[in-house]
Amino acid sequence: MKRGRSLCAAALAIIAAVILVPVARAQQKSDATDRTLQAMHDELDRSKTRMQIPGLEKPYFIEYRLLDLDVRTITASFGALVSSTTSHNRFMDVNIRVGSYNLDNSNFISGEQFQGFLGSAGQVGVDGDYESLRQDLWLATDQAYKSALDSLARKQGFLRSLSKPPDVADFSQEKPLQRIEPKAVPDWSNRDWEQEAKQASQVLRAYPDLYGNRITYTLVYETYYIMNTEGTEVRTGRSLAAIEAGMETQAPDGVPMHHFYTAYAIHPVDLPSATEVAHQLDTRGKELIAMRTAEPMPAYGGPVLFESRAAAELLAEMLGASVSGSRPPVSMVPMYDQIMESRGGRSEWLGRLNSRVLPAGTSLADDPSAKDAQGRPLPGSYSVDDEGVLPQAVTLVDNGTLKDLLMSRRPGQDFTQSNGHGRALFLGDPHAESSNLFFKSANGVSPDDLKKKFLDECKKDGRQWCLLVRELDNPVIGDIHDEGEVQDMVAGASSGERVPLEVYRVNVADGSEEPLRPGHLLSMDLRLLREVSGIGNDPTLFAYEQSQTLGVQGTALAAFGASADGLPSTVTAPSLLFEDVEGREARGEMRRLPLVPPPPMQ
Repeated sequence: MKRGRSLCAAALAIIAAVILVPVARAQQKSDATDRTLQAMHDELDRSKTRMQIPGLEKPYFIEYRLLDLDVRTITASFGALVSSTTSHNRFMDVNIRVGSYNLDNSNFISGEQFQGFLGSAGQVGVDGDYESLRQDLWLATDQAYKSALDSLARKQGFLRSLSKPPDVADFSQEKPLQRIEPKAVPDWSNRDWEQEAKQASQVLRAYPDLYGNRITYTLVYETYYIMNTEGTEVRTGRSLAAIEAGMETQAPDGVPMHHFYTAYAIHPVDLPSATEVAHQLDTRGKELIAMRTAEPMPAYGGPVLFESRAAAELLAEMLGASVSGSRPPVSMVPMYDQIMESRGGRSEWLGRLNSRVLPAGTSLADDPSAKDAQGRPLPGSYSVDDEGVLPQAVTLVDNGTLKDLLMSRRPGQDFTQSNGHGRALFLGDPHAESSNLFFKSANGVSPDDLKKKFLDECKKDGRQWCLLVRELDNPVIGDIHDEGEVQDMVAGASSGERVPLEVYRVNVADGSEEPLRPGHLLSMDLRLLREVSGIGNDPTLFAYEQSQTLGVQGTALAAFGASADGLPSTVTAPSLLFEDVEGREARGEMRRLPLVPPPPMQ
């Protein structure tokens, strides 16, 4: 899955994350000096009036999108520089719709995914040349129009074969937006990034039992353009900075193990210092070595306490598929729905408007316009979504009752208009995605009181010990050699299987903690969340990347993303106590240990 991107996506992976945070809020109606805007505007006008094959439908909607990207990537391992690259690229995409807002060529999977290397999306010149860009847009528009006609014909034929075709519209009509913000201007010079990567990773030389580690600094500046025949004209500057580190070892019995560290910021200068990163890596190195020799988590059934960071990570996995209200696509692929459901892609909230979906007293909201939380900037924020719609703060759940869902311009059975949550990786099809989720409870208690309740429930069950989870796993970052742990998670995604990374046995008698080798927690879906037995008042901000990899986007597995394939997102949540959770020992493949001890490191 991690390696399974399409050919096009793999070729463009150098751009890292591309749904980033606005660099500036200043705006104007137009910019006569921007030749990119001029080329897009002039070619769009020409296509709008002249693009039609005689006797066939004329496009009712044409959209041009363009990304201007500057990316700096630095990777180090054990204090040595592995790679350092800087790139500047520009990419375009043309989206044409034929038919009507009610029924068009979109939202349809025909089974013919590959359309050819030269199509409606591709790379364009980096110097902003007016004539060259118009030429690229002209050819891409021609290809997109012909492809749209073919797709609509296939879709109409398939719908005629259905006894009950969907009655939800394909596309919503939205108010045009004109918003011209300053371009993003890259600045790599404010810190010595290569030296910082080497300095931070060098601390792991103290752990010879680590078989490998990687720390990658990814710095991205993006100027995003979108223009369509409805009158929308947007240029916005965005940026993202990421530090992602993974480390690996083997337990004495040969089972592979790993740990990871991430830090995300809006601007590169706001990333933690090399000293702080080194401290975090040192802490995780110690934790991994302790887990390496710890007793495996045994089969379990009883109370589990998720501390606030782990609780936020848990919600990121649980909520991903259910907060969107957009309709699923019509598919000619028989196994599409089964594949998505097997990966945790089935929404548990569609059709449940005004029903209780969370505990009484709790609320859930998503706010793309929020600037910060707990004194920290929110990387999930943006000023305009990827369909040219202004984002709205959405209260999804109020007092435990479902009130709203996140919407793109793809309507759903409960809501038909966008609320500015259409997000996409690179220039992919925008989907309704969360940005900055806030889970709150009016009945939260202090961490000490929640811990006491946890131990009391353990005693009530007659247990000598119970489980505490401090952090959940993200094997996409931690599993640097792709040992197959993501595939293991795929198998349990549909049943709500969760994989803790830091899990402790808490002794009821004195509250002491002992680390355990991670296992698996079972059947942790949103139905279990409705019956949570305790909620803290200690919210923690968890920043992560929502994976947009094909077959993963919109599922529980989307929480396992990285800056190369994900959307910057956050979840803020307090500690959560569950009264009865089942768990089992991990079933990792045992492999032979190295024959020779590791070499000494200074």
